Amino acid sequence: MASELSPEQDFVLKTVEGRDVHFVRCWFSDVLGNMKSFAMVPGELEGAFAGGMGFDGSCIEGFSRTQDSDMLAFPLASTFQVLPWRPQTDAVARMFCRICTPDGAPFEGDPRQVLARAIEHAADLGFMVNIGSDIEFFYFKDAHGTEVLDRGSYFDLTSLDYASDLRRDTVLALEKMGIPVEYSHHEVAPSQHEIDLRYSDAMSMADAVMTYKLVVREIALKHGVHASFMPKPMAEHPGNGMHVHMSLTDSDGRNAFFDASDASGYNLSATAKSFIAGILAHARELCLVTNQYVNSYKRFCGAAHASSALVWARSNRSAMVRVPGYRPASAEACRIEVCNPDPAANPYLAFAVLLGAGLAGVEEGLELDSAAEKLDMEGMSVQQLAEQGIRCLPETLGEAVEEFAASKLMRDILGDHIHDYLVEAKRAEWAAYQQIVTPWELDRFLAVL
Repeated sequence: MASELSPEQDFVLKTVEGRDVHFVRCWFSDVLGNMKSFAMVPGELEGAFAGGMGFDGSCIEGFSRTQDSDMLAFPLASTFQVLPWRPQTDAVARMFCRICTPDGAPFEGDPRQVLARAIEHAADLGFMVNIGSDIEFFYFKDAHGTEVLDRGSYFDLTSLDYASDLRRDTVLALEKMGIPVEYSHHEVAPSQHEIDLRYSDAMSMADAVMTYKLVVREIALKHGVHASFMPKPMAEHPGNGMHVHMSLTDSDGRNAFFDASDASGYNLSATAKSFIAGILAHARELCLVTNQYVNSYKRFCGAAHASSALVWARSNRSAMVRVPGYRPASAEACRIEVCNPDPAANPYLAFAVLLGAGLAGVEEGLELDSAAEKLDMEGMSVQQLAEQGIRCLPETLGEAVEEFAASKLMRDILGDHIHDYLVEAKRAEWAAYQQIVTPWELDRFLAVL
């Protein structure tokens, strides 16, 4: 059977033997972006490469009904990495998997394959997709509350930044797994941190985001603390975002977003402008995917950095889409930054809907409105923005799910299976949330009404 292996699969087998790997974890994502895994011993690898590993899909959120539950996971040799936080004797490795039905067809509920379709659509249009991610999180004393570890703020490098060692160990672990890191620093809120991943192709970045979140949590546990990617864990402080940097490369290897002759002065090509216009045009429809929980929408309330205003700019950080201006004359650096997603999103689906919306704008030749550079949106209400002719993202999960449910584009990108599941699951989440009587209501009304 060894002769039938691809070079990548053969490399995995040799690495497993040479590095004393005794367990290989098969990783995949449910529809909501939760990591799922099962382990196999090295002797099962060749069979898994050839015929997949069977599992019960009815146990996975958003996968299959009990009567259609048989699934196959095919490990992808190109994603093989030894886990650096596990012992190096009797080591543990991982591979991401593609999920198929028993007849070998791609399973329509597999988020990774949704992104694969979106990437293929971009390739059909002559583009390769590049994505980078800036991901924020909090360190708390434990998982039972929001007791912070420090009182630091932006870029602090003092005793206030208690978590420097945690970030260092996290960055080292990521780099050992082949995930290059661009920056790491303390964020604006107490005990809030950010690690920025260097851009790569879209699928590698989605895999990296899934790995990143697990590594952050694992390193935190080793240090005896809890890491949280909850969008808005503390009312009095900004929430966690996942800024998504995007660009397209054309068939000649050039940045399709860059045009030095752009009359507007932003060095943006017509492709880039239509891509931004597409994202802004469909932002309310895709918001359920990029911001998928009840808590996600509290991050938008009264916090300009959450960027819920459907405008674009270079310097105005209240805009949902920015064109970073650190090196404005560099073709290599030209990109857009989408600021509304949060790190609780499923990265495969989030990248797929952003890419699909942008490409829809390109295919339709959408015109981009003027940049909102001088409009001070800090502290402005949705109503005040509307008076300026500016739309905003949905204010609640309930509003977002109805926009999503009515969207033909979201159904086309995600497929019927995932679209229908998200509508049902998120309507149920919103209905359950609405029935809760909060401490705020009791404090405000119980004694006086």
